[in-house]
Amino acid sequence: MKSSFLKTPSLRSITILLVLLLINLGNLTNLAHLAHASDLAEYKKIPGISGKISSVGSDTLANLMTLWAEEFKKIYPSSSVQIQAAGSSTAPPALIAGSSSFGPMSRQMKETEIAAFEKKFGYKPTGFPVAIDALAIFVHKDNPIKGMTMSQVDAIFSSTLKCSDQSISKWGDLGLSGSWENTPLQLFGRNSASGTYGYFKDKALCKGDYKDTVNEQPGSSSVVQSINDSRNAVGYSGIGYLTAGVKVVPLSKSSGSKDSGNFIAPTPANAAAGKYPLARFLYVYINKKPSEEIPPLAREFIKLIYSKIGQEVVVKDGYVPLPRVVADKWLAKLDIE
Repeated sequence: MKSSFLKTPSLRSITILLVLLLINLGNLTNLAHLAHASDLAEYKKIPGISGKISSVGSDTLANLMTLWAEEFKKIYPSSSVQIQAAGSSTAPPALIAGSSSFGPMSRQMKETEIAAFEKKFGYKPTGFPVAIDALAIFVHKDNPIKGMTMSQVDAIFSSTLKCSDQSISKWGDLGLSGSWENTPLQLFGRNSASGTYGYFKDKALCKGDYKDTVNEQPGSSSVVQSINDSRNAVGYSGIGYLTAGVKVVPLSKSSGSKDSGNFIAPTPANAAAGKYPLARFLYVYINKKPSEEIPPLAREFIKLIYSKIGQEVVVKDGYVPLPRVVADKWLAKLDIE
């Protein structure tokens, strides 16, 4: 069973798609040249927009949804957006129950979630990408580590070691010496309600299991704050939650234990180009009956997301904006002019 939007399992696939779409514009080597919020269309206010819409879902997207809501209210003072952000897994039930207008998710819906929605409504939920994120490995700002391979990430966080040979439990196992050599790693991550938890499990742990020693946190900011407070900590969270007390660890796609020449930082350019191994799309889902248009209030909110001001918010929050060709494509697919 497929959801009702174009499947985008990786940034590499969307890169290929855009190359095909834009072949007449020249030799495109990556999306970084395209992903500029300034290239997008200006949002144009229309009369008669008021009312209340609600959002239930991803904690990762909580800041983005809040910032979009603030911009929307500046344009339409008679509107309001209520936001609940307990995790991506809360989005599908809320859409099914009719208690939310939007279901932001840091992953795509699972087949079981789509099936539950379709069982009630007779059609699939409609989802669309709204930004590009780089899921980052964070350590304390004083940690001297230069980079990690994806194999090492698996060895740090996984109990099943599907992509590594031996568990890593001390900083010396990652090549650190001196006072760091015998210092144990303190692990932090998201709880199972989070789409980030599921994405990291699939991509970094090769669909393996987490170690019992991973301290699960209710939100992305909690993960980063915990790492800030513990010198020997390591954890994962969206790049938008970077603070001065932590630093990001560049990653290599190599399975080798040492590959310092190929560590890739989670920069906007690397994420947009699909070079960074933990780059992903962030999504919003809605309940759209195929034969009906999106209600005006929700329609205008989506238009704002895909506008210049909406994607400038994406940049402001530390994420990567969508290229205009992607924004225009999804507006057309959603029948939004």
